[in-house]
Amino acid sequence: MTRLFTAVGAPVVALFTYLGELVVLAGETFASIAMQKIRWRLFLNQVVEIGLKSQLVVVITGGFTGAVFAAQTFFQFNKLGMGSAVGAVVSVSLFRELGPVLTALMVTGRVGAAMSAEIGTMKVTEQIDALRALAVHPVDYLVVPRTLAMMVSMPLLVAECIGVGIAAGYFVAITLLDVSGTYYVANMVRWTLMRDIVMAMSKAYIFALLIVFISCHKGLTTREGAVGVGRSTTEAVVNGSLAVLIVNFFLTMTLNIIFPAGYQ
Repeated sequence: MTRLFTAVGAPVVALFTYLGELVVLAGETFASIAMQKIRWRLFLNQVVEIGLKSQLVVVITGGFTGAVFAAQTFFQFNKLGMGSAVGAVVSVSLFRELGPVLTALMVTGRVGAAMSAEIGTMKVTEQIDALRALAVHPVDYLVVPRTLAMMVSMPLLVAECIGVGIAAGYFVAITLLDVSGTYYVANMVRWTLMRDIVMAMSKAYIFALLIVFISCHKGLTTREGAVGVGRSTTEAVVNGSLAVLIVNFFLTMTLNIIFPAGYQ
């Protein structure tokens, strides 16, 4: 019986311990943002690394997602004589779900892994201990610039993904599938509401915080040398991706309650 309780309870305790450590890291980060001087040079460097250098993967993801989604939607809707409704479905889907989630997954794979690996390498080579010896708090120096850069970059990347996806869907529907461009745009504008945009930006900010705190936490808790760096990088990507998918469900349910169908 004791072994059973240990086997069941140990993962639960580990999960709540991990969540508690993430909350503590988030609290220290926001306290540092409010009370300490921002290192603007580091912040701008991270904006370049996170935002500018992630554009290619985000554009490709958004473009081909919008294109294939428009094609699949047309193939089904055209059977019912509703081919002109493709624009509305593609636009709303990209704003509410596909744009934020796919962008977050791509950024997790590219940026989250890099953050965890970089900070983890600093940890195992005792560079973080050297920062403390120089009276520099690791959270101020490493986490805060990445958090601010992620909060700035993620909404822009999500908007870019959605915009390219809508444009690609329009091109496929009008050029390849012979959908009426006038009705396509009219339905898209009619059914894409302000609440869809608010949902996209809300998810972008929350996913940004999830990715940066999970990745930085894994880097700061890295152990066991090079093997530990590889393990932390893998866990950062896996945990970040799972967190995005799980939190997305609860965000969708919550935001649909906050912004009901009649909200403009």
